[in-house]
Amino acid sequence: MLNKSTTKTPMPEQEPALRARNFEEVAFGYTQAQAKREAERCLRCKNKPCVSGCPVGVDIPSFVGSLAEGDTAAAADVIRRANALPAVCGRVCPQETQCEQFCVRGRNGEPVAIGRLERYTADWAMEYGEDESPTDPNGVRVAVVGSGPAGLTCAGALARLGCAVTVFEAFHKPGGVLVYGIPEFRLPKAIVAREIAQLEARGVAIETNCVVGRTVTVDELLTEGYRAVFVGSGAGLPTFMGIPGENLNGVYSANEFLTRVNLMRAFEKGAQTPIQPVRRVAVVGGGNVAMDAARCALRLGAELVSIVYRRGEQEMPARAEEIHHAREEGIAFHLLVNPVSLVGDEQGWVREIVCVEMELSEPDESGRRRPVPKEGSRVTLPVDAVVMAIGSSPNPLIRQTTPDLAANRWGCLVADETTGRTAKRGVYAGGDAVTGAATVILAMGAGQAAARAIYEDVTSGRI
Repeated sequence: MLNKSTTKTPMPEQEPALRARNFEEVAFGYTQAQAKREAERCLRCKNKPCVSGCPVGVDIPSFVGSLAEGDTAAAADVIRRANALPAVCGRVCPQETQCEQFCVRGRNGEPVAIGRLERYTADWAMEYGEDESPTDPNGVRVAVVGSGPAGLTCAGALARLGCAVTVFEAFHKPGGVLVYGIPEFRLPKAIVAREIAQLEARGVAIETNCVVGRTVTVDELLTEGYRAVFVGSGAGLPTFMGIPGENLNGVYSANEFLTRVNLMRAFEKGAQTPIQPVRRVAVVGGGNVAMDAARCALRLGAELVSIVYRRGEQEMPARAEEIHHAREEGIAFHLLVNPVSLVGDEQGWVREIVCVEMELSEPDESGRRRPVPKEGSRVTLPVDAVVMAIGSSPNPLIRQTTPDLAANRWGCLVADETTGRTAKRGVYAGGDAVTGAATVILAMGAGQAAARAIYEDVTSGRI
């Protein structure tokens, strides 16, 4: 029966005042009854416009239809064929600008809550489903550099085709940005660990504490018998503004701040990599990383946490849901201001962030209105810590140790957008290492495309 409601079925979540002081997941997820009710809003369009917005090509009407019929196992099977990390995607994908943007129900109300349904299905499969068995081996060895969303997706797809895949991860835990970049309250690490365990059950081997470019080079991997190497090493090199005072104590890159919190669990008592307690924190930036850093600072005990962003809220790249949650929790927003310097005390600790007011002019190459400073304006905020969340770029190690691997002027590896093929025979690349920092699902799409190209090249004798 079609559910004619023009709004999504609400998903229960923690109250803002409560969740702002803990790291537990904000949203509780759907119950079976709630998932079925939401799935019944789907029109099951024959031309499937929602699928065109999914970078990994999940057959959305099919899995949602199975949920509407009460067959969660069938829904899980449909998703798993295309998506190696569905529980992750159901939590952190920007569905509003991807699959849900094309949902026909969105023309006269809210689109079907595809992301919430994917999350429900994946969580159900983790509890009640069975791990996938390894495919019969085809004798082809493939190395994957990086265990983030691009690398894990590529590895999972190749393993399903019978390849012997080894993933090399520089950190002591696999997961890449999923474990060091995204906080527990948005993506519990137990969920990531479970998704990775399912890939290992499929036959994927993971070697941690291995820095490709130092421990072993890309060329050495090829010499050791790997027919192909996929580089999905992400974008872990933080960007700074280059303004006076960025070397003061208490100034962090978002990469360091979030790694200490998420991977090293600085929020737990007795953590070996703690974060200095502070009262006033300013986070510079307007993306999801900035929202994550601000909300983490609040949960670590800061009394006043501010977002400092040079454009307006309409131009913010962060998901609307993340901005909404941050506002609910009490994060202050200082919009249309841009830092020009940081001022410290005699002991070298940051104490002020000095900004100029901005106004918006014509759109720039990004399509957003360009911010320009107001003459003679000045805004000063008292702070005890500043987190720079203005972007990141790929670590240069692999391109420095693989001289015939091309990179562009931003340090991103050059690879074909649809296949991941680089100019170096047998080497493929995708995700943030190619595009710079982007979304989890786009990285997964790149990993999946590269897996198809690698298998095609292996079976055709091209490599």
